[in-house]
Amino acid sequence: MTAAADCIFTNAEIHTLGDPDETAEAVAVRDGVIVRVDDAYEVEFLNGVETEVVDLGGRVLLPGFIDAHTHLQHLGRSLVYADLAEADSPDDCVTLLGDEAESGDGADSDGEAESGDEWILGFGYDESTWDEARYLTREDLDRVSGERPVAAFREDMHIAAVNSVALDRFVDEMPDEDVRTEDGDPTGVVVEEAVDVIYEAIEPDAEETRKLLDAAQREAHRKGVTGVHEMVRQSRAPEVYRRMDLDGDLALRVRLNYWSDHLDALVETGLRTNHGSEFVRTGGVKTFTDGSLGGRTAKLSEPYADADHSGDSDAENTGQWVVPPEELRELVAGADDAGFQMTAHAIGDEAVEAVLAAYDETGDPATARHRVEHAELVADESVERFADSGIVASVQPNFLKWAQEDGLYDDRLGSERRKRSNRYADLLEAGAPLAFGSDCMPLDPLFGIHQTVNAPAERQRLSVTEALRAYTRGAAYAGFDEDRLGTIEVGKRADFVALERSPWDNPEEIADVDVALTVVDGEIVYDGR
Repeated sequence: MTAAADCIFTNAEIHTLGDPDETAEAVAVRDGVIVRVDDAYEVEFLNGVETEVVDLGGRVLLPGFIDAHTHLQHLGRSLVYADLAEADSPDDCVTLLGDEAESGDGADSDGEAESGDEWILGFGYDESTWDEARYLTREDLDRVSGERPVAAFREDMHIAAVNSVALDRFVDEMPDEDVRTEDGDPTGVVVEEAVDVIYEAIEPDAEETRKLLDAAQREAHRKGVTGVHEMVRQSRAPEVYRRMDLDGDLALRVRLNYWSDHLDALVETGLRTNHGSEFVRTGGVKTFTDGSLGGRTAKLSEPYADADHSGDSDAENTGQWVVPPEELRELVAGADDAGFQMTAHAIGDEAVEAVLAAYDETGDPATARHRVEHAELVADESVERFADSGIVASVQPNFLKWAQEDGLYDDRLGSERRKRSNRYADLLEAGAPLAFGSDCMPLDPLFGIHQTVNAPAERQRLSVTEALRAYTRGAAYAGFDEDRLGTIEVGKRADFVALERSPWDNPEEIADVDVALTVVDGEIVYDGR
């Protein structure tokens, strides 16, 4: 006799997102694993004395979203400290930071408040949405405090603004080329490696890190996210995630992608890609190649449309290498030889090409599932190289918010290149593996899915099913998890998200569809019904 289910989710419109995308009415779960997907009548035979039955009232049930590129500690900071994402002007940011200063939630580098050294922090501003489209400066942040260090981080995490206190304290540690100046004086705007100096200064201890990750986990569940591919560097996050797992407090599947400066330590400690527990696993080795379009540091083959061309060569107006191609090739070869998947940040078309070339020199990039993160501008030849090599395009559909006419991409790239950005349809049609993530800008799969379903250019536009698959089975594939996650099928883990409305029936309102329920291993971790 077949054993009863622990839990049955019934009266639902279930989309398996398999191939084909089959539908069902109910799913039964035992020991965190799916044991039957069928119509409600058939699944009812697994209803035992102790079975919990969850009536979904006709809601849409999907595989749980897997976000293939996150920074949850950074997300937690925006939840705990000043959230600048909704600010609509520099003055608005100053007000929010002032409120943060008065709240007493600042922290020094040890995560403990100390008068005079206590940081005032804000995260997630995006000046491209403001009428006064400029970066925050030291002059702005000096209005927040003249005694305490203040830092405000742009949404892309490649640009920050600091006040005079912070600048005076740390400018000598920053590369000169990454400190923006005007008439020879620092403006308070810092980019790339100079931003890393500030991140190091505010790095929280384990206790503070847990506070941030707890907040981020709650937000992820609220958005229907059941798994993340987490990018970590010089952080207590790996230690804290494992402690949360041991304590039974982790209900989010975390795949840790370590920065390349940890490669020797990873090898020495015996870690390898895919080693770990049910909830915390080692992913790949992460590196940069270029910067960001917002900061004009993404590496392009042609100059930025809004560059200052006076007295500069075209080469000086095409962005910058964070990790030059020769160094990248050496790093990729070393990580590949050590048995690690590679995940390389590349936004500009020249940077994407450099990463693909480096991967092509490895034995089998498809088997290793090496990944290019972001790939916002991709040349025709590179689209074909993705497909031919099997390299994963790990991309962020929410970035399409910048692809509208007169948006950030128009400013940086011009109209013609804007329409060739984020070529998800072209990549998918060519046969490239496509995985969706958010980069926490914002962490919200339905927002990203909305952007690509309603994208302004055809080559950016996916169907509802294609977009959902990229955020489920595509992300699972990018993490070697296609046999246990990503679709609703017998034998896979019971990770689900229930939606209040069907995205197929409401394609122009997907961003406004509410998450009703999030389930991990058959357990309800968020209930918004």
